[in-house]
Amino acid sequence: MITIYLSDGGRMLEQDQICPGAWIHLCDPNEKEIGRVCAQLHVDPDLIRAALDEEERSRIEVEDEGGNPCTMILVDTPLVQTEGHTFVYSTIPFGIVLTPQNVITVCLRETALPRAFMEGLVKGCSTKKFKRLALQMLYRNASLFLFYLRQVDKASTRVENELHISMKNKELIQMLGLEKSLVYFSTSLKSNELVLEKLLRMDFVKDYPEDTDLLEDVIVENKQAMEMSGIYRDILSGTMDAFASVISNNLNIVMKLLASVTIILTVPTIVSSLWGMNVPVPFEGSPFGFWIVLGVAGLATLGAILLAKYKRWL
Repeated sequence: MITIYLSDGGRMLEQDQICPGAWIHLCDPNEKEIGRVCAQLHVDPDLIRAALDEEERSRIEVEDEGGNPCTMILVDTPLVQTEGHTFVYSTIPFGIVLTPQNVITVCLRETALPRAFMEGLVKGCSTKKFKRLALQMLYRNASLFLFYLRQVDKASTRVENELHISMKNKELIQMLGLEKSLVYFSTSLKSNELVLEKLLRMDFVKDYPEDTDLLEDVIVENKQAMEMSGIYRDILSGTMDAFASVISNNLNIVMKLLASVTIILTVPTIVSSLWGMNVPVPFEGSPFGFWIVLGVAGLATLGAILLAKYKRWL
């Protein structure tokens, strides 16, 4: 799908045709749409296809063929999806291609990053200032990581409270999914950091001091997201280990209780077995023999219970 926007007084107005100074957003485009954009803007189609590969790594690629320089900035952006009654967090590549007259963004799925610019949530952005718009997108991307990291932290706290009430596999699986999400975030943020540092070393922002300051803010925001991701990951990992120990300890307590009950119930069985043999036994001719044997079994069982209490088996 192709959507074209042109800024006007801080607003994003959707256009029907590609024009100079416009922002072209491609969301899961087909080959026909890729060919149309690349032919009109003289862009290598491989730059567009690179952002549509979920396994593509974050990088910067500069091409200058036929006097038409193009710069592609490929970073990872957070993605949230619903799965039943829970949310699943992951990352996918997001490509920003800068041409002499236009900026192109490419993503395999609809994400919150371009939607924020389409809906006017980012103030002071202009489609005619390509580099500034690209930096604003990178800043918004780092802010989205921080926002989703807070959501992951809230979700982990909620699941932890549910685990305090009842130990179920459902909550443990949710905790495992959140930990996996933090691994995705941490890996993507490290890759994005390399891209941002390379941008700072290039001539990308040397023309305007405001762009340099904005890029430095992006790097600071990304570093903060990395630190938060590491902290939340350590907390979640420690919580998982603690609950695993609690579950193992509860299992040991149950097994110890069952073993103690089994031993205690074995004592009257042994006494009954001894007096049930087909040989002469004590109290065989006594009219009170049954009650005497029952008393012996009861005393032996009571002794076994007291011993278990003394040994703290119960």
